Amino acid sequence: MPDAVTHLLYLHGFRSSPRSTKARFVEGWMRAHRPEVRWSCPQLPASPRGAIAAIEHAVAGWPHATMAVIGSSLGGFYATVVAERTGCRAVLLNPAVDPARDLSAHIGRTTSWHEQEPFEFKPAYIDELRALTLPCLTDMARYHAVIAKGDELLSWREMAGRYRGASIDLLEGSDHALGDFAEHWPAVVRFLGLDARREA
Repeated sequence: MPDAVTHLLYLHGFRSSPRSTKARFVEGWMRAHRPEVRWSCPQLPASPRGAIAAIEHAVAGWPHATMAVIGSSLGGFYATVVAERTGCRAVLLNPAVDPARDLSAHIGRTTSWHEQEPFEFKPAYIDELRALTLPCLTDMARYHAVIAKGDELLSWREMAGRYRGASIDLLEGSDHALGDFAEHWPAVVRFLGLDARREA
C-alpha cells in the first residue's frame, strides 16, 4: 500500500473557485481530521497554460510519493496532467475528458459562479487545452474517479472509458456538481490513505 498523503491539492472546475461546495467540504474535513496534511486550493486563471503554471507553483517542492490531487470537472483534466507529470495519486470528480471540444462553446465573456466576476475565455485557450491533452494515461492504479451517470454536462461513458482500469465509483444518478459528494468521500479518503475507517 502507498504511504498516506502528506500534501493535498484541490483543483476546481471551469467558472468555479476555491469557494465551491466540494472544495470547502474537503478543506473543512482536512482541517478537522488531518490538520497535519498540507493543503492547497489555488484560484485557477482562465488560461489553461496559466492554470498549469499556478498549479506547478502551488506544488513546488512537494514530495511526489506522498502528494495527491483532487480535481473536479476541468480541474479533473488538470489533475490528470499533474498525476502524469509527477506520478502522484489523483481523485477525479466527473472529470472533463475533452475540454478543448466542450469549452469551445464558451469562448467569450462569462462570469464565475461564486464571485460573479466577469472574465474572458479566449479562443487561444482552446489551443492551450489541446496542447495539454494526453493521448493515453499510464499506471491507472494511481487514479480514483467518481463518475455520475446523471451528469448533465459530461458523458459518463466517455469519462469511464478514459479512466478504464482505474478505481471507479460509478454512481447511478447524482449530477455534475455531485450534490451527494459527502456520501462518496469515505471511498476517497480510503484511496488516499487517510484512514476513513477511523471516521466511520
